[in-house]
Amino acid sequence: MHTQKRIPELQEISCDPEKGLKIGALATIESIHRFGPVREMFPSLVQAASSIGSPQVRNRGTFVGNICRAVPSADSAPPLLTLGADVYIQGIEGKRKIALEEFFTGPGQTALKRGEIVTHLEVPVVPRRCVYLKLATRHSMDLAIVGVAASAVLRDGRVSDIRIALGAVAPTPIRAMKAEEVLRNGFTSASLIEEAARAAAAECRPIDDHRASASYRRDMVYVLTRRALEQVLIA
Repeated sequence: MHTQKRIPELQEISCDPEKGLKIGALATIESIHRFGPVREMFPSLVQAASSIGSPQVRNRGTFVGNICRAVPSADSAPPLLTLGADVYIQGIEGKRKIALEEFFTGPGQTALKRGEIVTHLEVPVVPRRCVYLKLATRHSMDLAIVGVAASAVLRDGRVSDIRIALGAVAPTPIRAMKAEEVLRNGFTSASLIEEAARAAAAECRPIDDHRASASYRRDMVYVLTRRALEQVLIA
């Protein structure tokens, strides 16, 4: 870690209309929260950043670290999934890039090979509405019981692109593909949102643990997905 801190590129946060938003491996959660272009174009990342840990954690922890831990409840994962983030990896065999949704392979497991590190994340700059909603006992000091992110592109009242991601309700953060399919290319309506929210609840795979039951988590996926979709499709 001390050696990595001497590499300025790993701490970089930049935003370019063509190259997209770049988040270096050592860019802190708080620096992402404060970065102007993120606040302007990616509010779901700001919402995720503000919900991770304490101020001390946010001043030292990183989005890349949050992703590499690969816990199902990672707050950064659902919004990054809905924004089409890519993971850039460096190893002794060279560089490679994979989509974030291919990065998680199981609880605490990733696609990283021995001798590889994540150098940065990239998020394309596409005008879209986005939101991240988290259910927890305390907003930022507790792990998510359920996390739901949504992003949408609307054209003439029709849903041109929609992405929904769920956290803490499956072995890894997941895209709610069936719920997305309900909405894609349709006109926004309360009934369509209701159908998509029920589809998201049906396709998640929560467990019972000390924080919540599986049935409660499934119910909350429905509630939060409906709220998130109302914000990105109607509000």
